[in-house]
Amino acid sequence: MSNRFDSKVVLVTGAGSGIGRAIAVRMADEGARVIAADISGAENETAALQPDSITAVHCDVAQPADIAAMFDRIAAEFGRLDTVYNNAGITGPAVRAHEYDLESWDRVMDINVRGAFLVIKHAIPMLLAVGGGSIINTASVASIIAAPGSFAYPPSKGAVMMMTKQAALEYAADGIRVNAICPGLIRTPILDGAPVGHDVLATFVPMGRLGEPEEVASLAAFLGSDEAGFITGQGFFIDGGQTIG
Repeated sequence: MSNRFDSKVVLVTGAGSGIGRAIAVRMADEGARVIAADISGAENETAALQPDSITAVHCDVAQPADIAAMFDRIAAEFGRLDTVYNNAGITGPAVRAHEYDLESWDRVMDINVRGAFLVIKHAIPMLLAVGGGSIINTASVASIIAAPGSFAYPPSKGAVMMMTKQAALEYAADGIRVNAICPGLIRTPILDGAPVGHDVLATFVPMGRLGEPEEVASLAAFLGSDEAGFITGQGFFIDGGQTIG
């Protein structure tokens, strides 16, 4: 394992399980001091996997006060921030437009869109202070393809993709790179609530299997490192070929 993140401070939201947990552990393995943020309490379990490198922070990204308090703590305890993995998100109810209630719609947008915006908003000044850095947002294959029975989720991830491009353009000259990872069907707890099993879901993937969180973490580690120094404003699809055609 390389040490691409030695002396770096990395924030991962939605770090309690799945992709977020895998990325927090991978960044710590590569030398980072990691802030693992989540609303569930499982951020403590993530921190326990690497107690010398990962610090758990409870944060609801739908609450601006929580986000502000998290960044205040990062500034006070770590004094800098170098990389952000903006991962917290929810899928929302699996219903069509006319069945979608306003409260559920607002909840998806508050977490997936407004929460992602607020993390970017608070992260930028800290990245500017160290001369640049990397923000990686979790978008989705649903940012470019519709998903039956999930009316709010694809629009929210489409917004994340455009937010990625906008921020990348606005801060390119400041040395801040902003990219998005667009996962397909990854073996995470979210899929456990699907109406069909993992074996059936795998039939929708040309490669014939689900992706693993650790595979997404490998991509995130590259994008967050100096090796990706000339890459910004892009969406990287990691989906086993799901969006080929």
